[in-house]
Amino acid sequence: MSDEPRKGGYIPQAWLVILLALFYGAALAGTQTALGPRIEENKKNETYAVIPQLVEGASQEQTKAVVVTGQNGNEQPVYQARAADGTLQGWVLPAQGQGFADRIDLLIGVTPDVSTIVGLYVLDQKETPGLGALITGTKFQNQFRGISTDQPVVVVTSEPQAGQIRALTGATISSDSVADIVNQTIANLKEPIRKLER
Repeated sequence: MSDEPRKGGYIPQAWLVILLALFYGAALAGTQTALGPRIEENKKNETYAVIPQLVEGASQEQTKAVVVTGQNGNEQPVYQARAADGTLQGWVLPAQGQGFADRIDLLIGVTPDVSTIVGLYVLDQKETPGLGALITGTKFQNQFRGISTDQPVVVVTSEPQAGQIRALTGATISSDSVADIVNQTIANLKEPIRKLER
């Protein structure tokens, strides 16, 4: 048997692999195009449903989205969490950033003056099951409640003090990622939101 490549190279030999790659690539693109709007609508509905859990006293029906121009110059929707009588109870800030495995989408609840975090909710994540995926747990998320926005949230592996959260065992990168997303979002939106209320 000869070691010499057959005439015409490897492309004729690889036609099936190329054809399958093109077919599956087109199928994935079509699925994303078809389902993308539905996925976004489901995220929006989930956001409105979870707002009363993030901001105590907020009414899903009275909550409305407003667009804020962040410190980075980009426009971003935020949610005014209002009580049934229309009183502002706080804000919910959508946030996203890179985790260990993929993008993490968060909702951050803050007080009306954006001085304190009152809740955190992981809207979407694809972190490692059993490790980083534990960022969706109530125990991890509740650590953010009551933290002042005056200083960045710090992740520690020992017993946390004020302004700190304890990292998930075996998932320090995911824990750091969530804290970084929270810190960047608050730094970007804190002053622009405060200007809205003046």
